[in-house]
Amino acid sequence: MEIRHLVTFRKVAALLSFTRAAEELSYAQSSVTSQVRALETSLGVELFDRLGGRIRLTPAGEKLLEYAEQILELVEAARADVAGGDGPSGTLVIGTMESITSYRMPPLLEFFHHRYPKVQLSLRPSLCADTRHALRQGTFDIGFLLEQETRHPGLESVVLAEEPLVLVAAPGHPLARRGELSRTDLRSVSVLATEAGCAYRDLFEAELRGVTSAPFLEFGTIEAIKKGVASGLGISLLPAVTVAAELEKGEMAALPWEAPFSVYTQLAWRGGRRLSRESQLFIDQATRLMRQDAPQGAPA
Repeated sequence: MEIRHLVTFRKVAALLSFTRAAEELSYAQSSVTSQVRALETSLGVELFDRLGGRIRLTPAGEKLLEYAEQILELVEAARADVAGGDGPSGTLVIGTMESITSYRMPPLLEFFHHRYPKVQLSLRPSLCADTRHALRQGTFDIGFLLEQETRHPGLESVVLAEEPLVLVAAPGHPLARRGELSRTDLRSVSVLATEAGCAYRDLFEAELRGVTSAPFLEFGTIEAIKKGVASGLGISLLPAVTVAAELEKGEMAALPWEAPFSVYTQLAWRGGRRLSRESQLFIDQATRLMRQDAPQGAPA
């Protein structure tokens, strides 16, 4: 039983795909298949049920995965301890989203670039539900979440800040001249939004359900939404940090409507496993820097 075979087995078990495991490990697919076969031969059991084009772990595979996690964590800890003089190094795979990457992470990325150049941060754009799944499967090391819920089964997490939301429109939009708004005032306006699965978009859509039957117009990215709003195509509910510059320049107007729900920027990782020193370092520095930049009055 070789360490590299366990690494390959763990990756296949996380992705449930020989093809995707080969891509992420930079192996030929035949090499991945042969390494898993070698493990199965040495143990005398089948580790995966192969059902047409899909695979799943057998009971024996599920048992081995538990041991593989413990063995590989010990290997990583030993490597870090023995080679500790060289400082933190390696790759951290981090699930994130546009609002975090573009508006909250730059100080953190700059810090790691200058202080820990041997740590490579691999940022993976991901919706919160997909990030939670990837963390539980071991595909991501750490993930940023922007959600209403702050407890996540199978994960450990820390709340960095409450993320204020603001309803915005073009300065010349009819609603921008109103002194106050209720949700019924929003029934006949176009709403520009991110894709379904984004927590604050889903909460806003639920809030307007029954008031309007107009579909949300999905613009894909926050930058595209902002351009659409500024052009007068509709209104949008966005994290305040993403539109602060446009509001200050007068390119957008904040509408007098307060969301009846809150979302929180969080950092999460898989529970029940020992963190690498690089992961712990990232969590510590992200918590320090992002709480430092959190809006005044946001919970720490």
